[in-house]
Amino acid sequence: MSAVLCTALLALTACGGGSAQKSAGKSADGYPVTVASCGKEAEVQAPPKRAVSLDQGSTEILLSLGLADRMAGTGTWTDPIPKHLEKENAKVERLADRYPALEKVLSKEPDFVSASFLYTVGKGGVADRAKFTELGVPVYVSPTDCAGKDNDGGGDGKRVKTLTMDTVYGEVRDLAEVFGVEKRGEKLIADLKGRVAKATKDIDASGVSLLYWFANSDAPYMAGCCGAPGIITRELGAKNVFDDTREEWPQINWETVADRDPDVLVIGDLTRKSQSAESAAAKIRFLESNPATKNLTAVKKKRYVLLSGQAMNPTIRTVDGIEQVAAGLRKFGLAK
Repeated sequence: MSAVLCTALLALTACGGGSAQKSAGKSADGYPVTVASCGKEAEVQAPPKRAVSLDQGSTEILLSLGLADRMAGTGTWTDPIPKHLEKENAKVERLADRYPALEKVLSKEPDFVSASFLYTVGKGGVADRAKFTELGVPVYVSPTDCAGKDNDGGGDGKRVKTLTMDTVYGEVRDLAEVFGVEKRGEKLIADLKGRVAKATKDIDASGVSLLYWFANSDAPYMAGCCGAPGIITRELGAKNVFDDTREEWPQINWETVADRDPDVLVIGDLTRKSQSAESAAAKIRFLESNPATKNLTAVKKKRYVLLSGQAMNPTIRTVDGIEQVAAGLRKFGLAK
């Protein structure tokens, strides 16, 4: 029986559980490796061989780094996997579409766990990360959910500092270092930067107002100034109609949306089914029939840009968001 499973069965003393011991120094292969993990540290003694990624954003980074053969499971999905990652993703067991049970995760005997959001490894998610630490499993949480972000006030948190793609690139570097594939990490970052440069070359969307709607028609989640949608907006030189709030995804009533009257609606096209109006089709039906929204400029002119949930979260697919919103603005004749 593995140490992880033995501990999970409440036999901590008998199995000698607890956090992995720190080495006095790095060995010839560069291990142990320690990376910052949202206010804590994640230390790995050797390249992980049975990693479990608990959020889609983290999963897609690992797959993009060519690490499918070192992954034991994934969880928490909002969107289909990108086409170019389908083959690699098929090699890894999906433990659940939403949060997998802790027991299910532990049954895979993980030697490393990664997450995109603190909530995933907190109360209400899979399990508090302290549980994994007790079992000797290092937990890495993306810096995009904590660097310059206050998560103590409820909801989806508030951005104290404006998020940039550099923090996303930092996550790629961290995971590449943990797995000992630093060159792959730098190549992925270079590819992402090249795509951003190409998408934004000579674009000028100044004077164009955007609204980002992630989910829920009853109490809609709209993007504040400074998360992933803020990255997209700034790269294109446009304006977010709710750039006066630093909340990540404030819930805003439709009357206020009507008052702001955005030029373009950027709407999440999600495949999950946890809230109302998840898909883009459901959102558009609502927008075109609801009295408070059907007369919006963007609705009357059908200026919709559809993004995956991952493109609207701080992930490597935020680059997809930059490309798709840029293409939409050009199509609508709103970008020079």
